[in-house]
Amino acid sequence: MKGAPAEVYDFVFKGLLTEEALDRAGRKNRSSLLLSDEEIANTLSISSLPDDLVNEARQMAMVYTAVAAFENAVRELISGVLLESKGENWWEDSVSQKIRERAEKRRDDELKVKWHTQRGSAPINYTTMADLINIMRNNWDDFEAHIQSIDWAANVFDAVERSRNVIMHSGVLEKGDIERLGIFIRDWVKQVGT
Repeated sequence: MKGAPAEVYDFVFKGLLTEEALDRAGRKNRSSLLLSDEEIANTLSISSLPDDLVNEARQMAMVYTAVAAFENAVRELISGVLLESKGENWWEDSVSQKIRERAEKRRDDELKVKWHTQRGSAPINYTTMADLINIMRNNWDDFEAHIQSIDWAANVFDAVERSRNVIMHSGVLEKGDIERLGIFIRDWVKQVGT
């Protein structure tokens, strides 16, 4: 590449290789939603449920969208960073046996229920927020340039997980909780990127 520093070329090339490796490892195509919002609502008989509960749930659905995107972006960050630094065997080489075993047990349990969609094919899809922070902590040399402080990252994950747990168990967050969650997500994106 004429006029571009070799570091830029190397960075872009490594990024392309990372994307290709993630696709080979089973990353799902995000644009494969099969039904429109209206079709989903009709299929689920949303109109037959109490309006006030549906409205609360719709608001929390937006919060869920942010939390799910955040959590999966963290998984992609971890996969990409460790793939680049450790190679294609990063899961076996860089993740503790305890985390690997828990994730593989969750995956195996889901595979037994053949009639239901699994959460993914890559083992990292079966990790918890606590697992994710521990993977970064145990590979700190690889993540320090992105995160700067593992304690800060742990605080962000804790705040996100608190909100996640409320909405995943059909609770409703207050405005202050939603605002706090937004601050943590914005701070994460400014520090780490997406």
